[in-house]
Amino acid sequence: MLLAFDAGNTNVVAAVHDGAGWRGIWRLATDPQRTSDEYAVWLLSLLSLAGLKREQVRGAVIGTVVPAALYHLRRLCRDWFEVEPLIARASVDWGFPIRTDNPDEVGADRLLNALAAHARYRGPLIVIDFGTATTFDVVDEDGGYHGGVIAPGINLSLEALHRAAARLPRIGIGRPQAVIGRSTVPAMQSGIFWGYVGMVEGLVARIRAEHGAPLKVIATGGLAPLLAEGTTVIQHIDPDITLEGLRLLAQRNPAPTLSRDRTRPAESD
Repeated sequence: MLLAFDAGNTNVVAAVHDGAGWRGIWRLATDPQRTSDEYAVWLLSLLSLAGLKREQVRGAVIGTVVPAALYHLRRLCRDWFEVEPLIARASVDWGFPIRTDNPDEVGADRLLNALAAHARYRGPLIVIDFGTATTFDVVDEDGGYHGGVIAPGINLSLEALHRAAARLPRIGIGRPQAVIGRSTVPAMQSGIFWGYVGMVEGLVARIRAEHGAPLKVIATGGLAPLLAEGTTVIQHIDPDITLEGLRLLAQRNPAPTLSRDRTRPAESD
């Protein structure tokens, strides 16, 4: 089985794939200080509850935008599963060109989304990921990655609004019944929901015009289904697209050899 980690700014997602499908997908709040042993207690318990054994894991792959988490996840793979993980970074074989000014700066999650989206839906397309940041990534007909747009995530905007304005409460995201809010909370919900719908529609239109070709729109992230209710721009919702990208990347690249140095990270960390 393949053990995959998608470590973002908000959550660490761990999953196991047996070659036919995902046998388990689990989430844990991101904490860069969490040790490999703490991860092991969490993950081994979940594997046991799913009827799986750690000895069944034959490979691992890690995609992360949190550098501080990489060391502990790598140690987890080495010390508890005895596999050397493949790390999703610009230097591995993606199977497509990264047509940006600085490929090393592109977040692993964005490249993983591009890889899986092109494999599933073919290009040209836009992948929108509603995460800690809301990202728009452009993939051409041949799968080449062209860059995109990074905007504040919805929950980040909600928290900033609450913190910066003394009289505005902390609210949850939801689709309001009307655009014009007749009290504070509905007005805030309208601003967030319809504001982000407007941003999605506006940016997709501008990207299509600049790219000069029709582009399918794929959405992922926990809030994708909610935002898709407010617009016809989003054509497909794919909640596990980043994990699928990790699986495809591991499939494309040879499994790394288990490091003999189990006491410190490699220099490239």
